[in-house]
Amino acid sequence: MNMFPVPSPGIPGCPPGLEYLTQVDQLLIKQKVELVEALVGFESNNKYEVRNSMGQNVFYAVEENDCLSRQCCGPMRSFTIHILNNFGQEVITIIRPLKCMSCFFPCCLQELEVQAPPGNIVGYIIQQWHPLSPKFIVANEHNEPVLKIHGPFCGWSCLPDVDFEILTMDEVSKIGKISKQWTGLLREAFTDADNFGIQFPMDLDVRMKAVMIGACFLIDFMYFEATN
Repeated sequence: MNMFPVPSPGIPGCPPGLEYLTQVDQLLIKQKVELVEALVGFESNNKYEVRNSMGQNVFYAVEENDCLSRQCCGPMRSFTIHILNNFGQEVITIIRPLKCMSCFFPCCLQELEVQAPPGNIVGYIIQQWHPLSPKFIVANEHNEPVLKIHGPFCGWSCLPDVDFEILTMDEVSKIGKISKQWTGLLREAFTDADNFGIQFPMDLDVRMKAVMIGACFLIDFMYFEATN
């Protein structure tokens, strides 16, 4: 498997470990298929590869959770996702608390905290209540809104590709998107392993790029992580 070397650290204003994100405007997140989960339906910790546009691995991600939460809470479960570089150093930590999910009530809305490096908060993903379509606020480390993410209206789950648009706060300009990509009939039918693409401006604050990676995981768990 091709691996992209980690750039030397020391870029002003860039959290350590995120230097590579200054060089990209798109990423692909591929969930690895777990054989036991596919065969017997026993939910295991998710694992992912984060690749650049040339297919080179730039990060790895692994979910930390306990067996009881995975089996009993399913996609609503809390989790910590550790994102590692090619040298095994943790560069991003994503934390999701346990909250109930319902499209009919504005209580217990979903949220996500992103740290880079671990222990240093760089932003949040906060769900906005809407009865028909997914909506999220992308906030900085001070919980100040920076961007919005809007998904399609209900009834889109049968589509081969589903796009979540990344918008400016005034919703005038679309600056990128998060795309859930079709992975093939057998894989879609018998596993919950998904592929996601992220596109964002090259000059977007590197901290917000890290938060967008976190948004992918929250969207995956909320809308595509199903027991098959």
